[in-house]
Amino acid sequence: MHFNVDSILAQLRLVEAQRRHRGASASLASRVEALKGFQQRRFMLTYADLLQSARYAPAARFFLEELYGPRDFSQRDAQFARVVPALVRLFPQAIVDVVGTLARLHAVSEALDTHMAMQLSAVQLDAASYVTAWQSTGQAEQRELQVALTLEIGASLDRLVQQPLLRHSLRLMRGPARAAGLADLQSFLEAGFETFRAMQGAAQFLAWVAEREQALVAALFSARLDEAASRHAVLGLLPS
Repeated sequence: MHFNVDSILAQLRLVEAQRRHRGASASLASRVEALKGFQQRRFMLTYADLLQSARYAPAARFFLEELYGPRDFSQRDAQFARVVPALVRLFPQAIVDVVGTLARLHAVSEALDTHMAMQLSAVQLDAASYVTAWQSTGQAEQRELQVALTLEIGASLDRLVQQPLLRHSLRLMRGPARAAGLADLQSFLEAGFETFRAMQGAAQFLAWVAEREQALVAALFSARLDEAASRHAVLGLLPS
């Protein structure tokens, strides 16, 4: 999918709508924050082996910090929204599409987090309450889209780093990007490029992400907490 000014701004408006919704309820905001923290710990559990790998740890940490973590991206998103026209004008379409996919993933993830947090009865949550909230939220298609967009970002970065001219162009964009107010975006893109370039091929990494995330989604939707075997199987995939 190719993105333009309007399609990127539309995704950022969806994210901002979620923030406004949470801002109206301190309780909901606290539950979302707790949920994000739990999901970051889940990622660290799922990818514990890759986080210890010399080759794959940087990419795993990039996903953890940029796509899964509880970090507040409101400042970055506000910056993006102000300068999207400059982004589309200054950067190659291939990079614009990566940013657009990131914005779309951000919108999908924020909406799912809000809906899921609304199913939680308390800020404290454990594996069982996470499963219950997940199943109460439903939206299987959006969960599948969330995984697909994550993989698309990784695959796009892997393709782009194999284009020396594009990497060189990105480095040349540092000054203009900073002048245009795109410093945070420039940092994200350079971090992604350097991480995936150093990995020297992301096919295996992305295959592991696809396999593990899809398996987790399936397990969470099919889990029966009233059945010992099912409960044991799914709770082993989540932080205690």
